Amino acid sequence: MPETSPLKWHLAHVSWFFETFILKAFDADYRPFDPLFEMLFNSYYNGVGRPFPRPMRHLLSRPTLETVYAYRRYVDDAMYPILEGADPDGELVRRAVIGLHHEMQHQELMLTDLKYNLAANPLYPAYHDAPLVPVEATAMHYLGFEGGMTDIGATGDEPFSFDNEHPRHRFWLEPYELASRPVTNGEYLAFIEDGGYEDPLLWLSDGWARLQRERWTHPLYWRLIDGEWFEFTLHGLQLLDGNRPAVHLSYYEAEAYARWLGGRLPTEQEWEHAAASRSPDTGQYVHANCLHPDVGREQDGIRGLYGGVWEWTASPYVAYPGYRPAAGAIGEYNGKFMCNQQVLRGGSCVTPPGHMRASYRNFFYPPDRWQFSGLRLARDVGNRGART
Repeated sequence: MPETSPLKWHLAHVSWFFETFILKAFDADYRPFDPLFEMLFNSYYNGVGRPFPRPMRHLLSRPTLETVYAYRRYVDDAMYPILEGADPDGELVRRAVIGLHHEMQHQELMLTDLKYNLAANPLYPAYHDAPLVPVEATAMHYLGFEGGMTDIGATGDEPFSFDNEHPRHRFWLEPYELASRPVTNGEYLAFIEDGGYEDPLLWLSDGWARLQRERWTHPLYWRLIDGEWFEFTLHGLQLLDGNRPAVHLSYYEAEAYARWLGGRLPTEQEWEHAAASRSPDTGQYVHANCLHPDVGREQDGIRGLYGGVWEWTASPYVAYPGYRPAAGAIGEYNGKFMCNQQVLRGGSCVTPPGHMRASYRNFFYPPDRWQFSGLRLARDVGNRGART
């Protein structure tokens, strides 16, 4: 799949980021490890040259993994002295912190890309041998929020935030209700069995066209074997657990399910408004024993708001009022993608701990399914006739 990359490419690319935006910019004596790496491990920064085509990354048998590790050590060794004595509030340190959070994003991408690779193997190899513990059923209900005028975006008091979380601004919310937990496999299976993938009236036009073209009949990693549903996970092929959150859904599938149930997806402002008073520390993030989503811990009546699955929202990924990308190539990090994508919120079970906050905006194209993406339902106040 063109969107995925080999693991050693990820390892090299994050070092390329430090080399390109810090060492070459601030160290006049720095000499690149290999000048050709500037093209080879450039992801999409057209301002610093011509990137190697993403769909062709899987053809790169060289450099070897050993050379990639040597490149990482070379860049790290050059970073240590330039960081010593640097102004904590200066541009060099600001870029270094962006680079660290950029690396966290790629730690998550490595697992999502690896899962896609392993799922293509008919042996269904497990990345992790730890058993998955069955999840207990949790009833879903709706919580009401009054809405009103609210502040959206990063406050500036967080240890870190990306530029697309700024500037903080005022936003009017009508009263709304949010589901107490994400939609589960069992609930999504009911949608399938009710003919959800066969009814064009449930789907956005682009979604129905994609479904027809790619012959979607179920979520990406579900497998029907001898009349029984299984789900491929990083722990290998597992019997489908109806109580776990449904995951690896496109925006189109999430929107169709919400329409089928008589609800809708929350806007990103509604999601942030609900999450702002709840701690991201309660979330299920990547850890040693579980690389598959569960329902999460409850906090003030809501489960799994952080971690578990990225939650699709109804909001297109656009700039906040007054947003301006940074000058130069580093401004390509977020700003140039503010078109034709949808916002997801909350993080997932493969997101690094400490990387999530209420204002964090992730974004993917509506057909994308290889990320750990699911959904939480919302509804307008007074829409009590929705099926539950």
